[in-house]
Amino acid sequence: MNHRTDPSPKRLLLVEDDQRISDFVSRGLRAEGYSVEVVATGREGLLLAEDGGFSLIILDIGLPDIKGQQIVERLRSDGRVMPILMLTARDALSDKVLGLRAGADDYMTKPFSFEELLARIGALLRRTEMDYQVDSTELKILDLVLDRESHDVRRGGKLIELTAKEFNLLEFFLQSKGKVLSRTRILEYVWGYSNDPLTNVVDVYIRQLRKKVDDGHRVKLIKTVRGFGYKLDETEEASFDGDGE
Repeated sequence: MNHRTDPSPKRLLLVEDDQRISDFVSRGLRAEGYSVEVVATGREGLLLAEDGGFSLIILDIGLPDIKGQQIVERLRSDGRVMPILMLTARDALSDKVLGLRAGADDYMTKPFSFEELLARIGALLRRTEMDYQVDSTELKILDLVLDRESHDVRRGGKLIELTAKEFNLLEFFLQSKGKVLSRTRILEYVWGYSNDPLTNVVDVYIRQLRKKVDDGHRVKLIKTVRGFGYKLDETEEASFDGDGE
């Protein structure tokens, strides 16, 4: 299991009245580096959530005092935008639909595996981070600046001409700077598909983008992480050509 190493851990709120489940989930999440607040009633959960400061809420739908859907509706009506993952012991489609319509972002049916819960939490947090970045007109790293409104890209003040796909690829790198992006994730984001792992279209576009963004500059921003994929960062470590996976 990979442990998180964030200097300031994400704060999660777990609202669950089954102590066996809350103990299991909270211990696992803390082992992964998250900061977890645990309460057993909807009223306590609502008060804490309204105080704010949580990156994500894990909310049981069948609480003893307030229905999970009502808590979600209250938080959304108050303008609370943190992602909410609902837990339900019921497998009825209507319960899931009610939760999602109330404003929940995802749901899991009990019993569930901790690994799947961890993956769902990670996906929701990444999506939230990307949404915050989308609000920004400019994305930048070092002396490279991408303007979403004008579609201008400049490095060191010099305009760089990019095709639409190259622009989308660079935008994805800037939104995820410092993170390793696999070929599959790049295919999904830029081209909208991931069912052809043998394609070299990503490698071709990476080479083209490198020529336009990095050639002539001392610090190479687009790095290859052998066996994993590519990343954008401003460290001066050597950047090797090669295929990312």
